[in-house]
Amino acid sequence: MTPPAHAAHLAQLNVATLRHPLDDPRIAPFVELLDPVNAAADGSPGFVWRLVEDGAADATGLRPAGEDVIVNLSVWENQEALWDFAYRSGHLEVMRRRREWFERHVEAHLVLWWIPAGHVPTVGEAMDRLADLRAHGPSPRAFTFASSYTAAEAAGQPDAVAPSAG
Repeated sequence: MTPPAHAAHLAQLNVATLRHPLDDPRIAPFVELLDPVNAAADGSPGFVWRLVEDGAADATGLRPAGEDVIVNLSVWENQEALWDFAYRSGHLEVMRRRREWFERHVEAHLVLWWIPAGHVPTVGEAMDRLADLRAHGPSPRAFTFASSYTAAEAAGQPDAVAPSAG
């Protein structure tokens, strides 16, 4: 059997606190961009998976961090693929306009961590990683683009996700 091209994938969670409810006209430009940006992510090189609510096209109805906080959880083959999508695609325009729609965060709002290829992270797992980053700062268990770690550095961390038996 041939080993997978990538034994580990990069998971990411980001949270954003809405300035207004999603059905408010002031948020309409963001809502209008959801489908095209999600389609761009889905078609990006290195994209693996993203969280969507059952029966929906996105995860904006899920509110694990509070009623006014939306979450984005996705998996990528590697950090470069996620970086390219986030900062070298149409997604960058959304990020440039984020202050129109979202409050400024005073604590970490993005967390990255390595998972075994094939593992689908849960929202609870993602929220735990964000809490870890907020409480302890960057580590191989929970980090950011500015303070990244390799999959090899993360592999020996306590409670790292073990690869599933295949």
